[in-house]
Amino acid sequence: MFTDLVTALSRITIVDILDILLVTFILYSFLRLIKDTRAYQMAIGIAIIGLFYLLTQWGRLVVSHRLIKSFATYLIIAIIVLFQGEIRRFLTGLGSRSFRRPFALRSLEEKLADLFLAVEYLSKKKIGALIAVEKEISLKAYADRGTKLDAVLSKDLLVNIFFPHSPLHDGAAIVQGNKILAAGCLLPLPASHNLGEEFLARTRHLAAIGLSQETDGAVIVVSEETGAISLATKGHLVRIQDKDQLKDMMLRYLE
Repeated sequence: MFTDLVTALSRITIVDILDILLVTFILYSFLRLIKDTRAYQMAIGIAIIGLFYLLTQWGRLVVSHRLIKSFATYLIIAIIVLFQGEIRRFLTGLGSRSFRRPFALRSLEEKLADLFLAVEYLSKKKIGALIAVEKEISLKAYADRGTKLDAVLSKDLLVNIFFPHSPLHDGAAIVQGNKILAAGCLLPLPASHNLGEEFLARTRHLAAIGLSQETDGAVIVVSEETGAISLATKGHLVRIQDKDQLKDMMLRYLE
């Protein structure tokens, strides 16, 4: 086995090295995508099955090896079914990357103070709100489902959007850079979730989880029943204690 390894290394070419680097980059990108998600645990389970496959082959455990080999035939289909959300987000992310992101993030940072002030005011007044902030994957498809605004982000505008009985208060506001792209937008609900009992206003929170599963956007939720602030990223929803914590988490995630 060691001799075969030395022989293989002696015949390696530049093309082989590039091939290895490309596969490594793809695997690394996929692991980064599913990190801290339920799919990460599934990936570990699949890796363990692969390890058993190799062990049974090396140990010449014929029956066990044949059983795992029969299961491996359907592994590709299982991966597509189990990781369909992550694969969709990975491919969408590849198609959405552009040079405009640094400029969009810089322009957003100039208006984050208005965003946090608006969220703080809505929380104190117990006014329900759902605000999606674009990162790398474009949210234009979801903005097209609402009313186009293309207006400069400001505290007063956000508060007016979600003020009770406002025509746009029921949907989500989508922020792109320093602008509110649209309001009254419909967001996707997740196929599965683990929403704790502390989140009472389920519809907004579920919509936030749904969008964060489909894209890499950060979604802020304000409960109209308790005024509690929550932040959804990568399919996870966490309770926010105050404006400073929201600022720290948002900046760390978006950068």
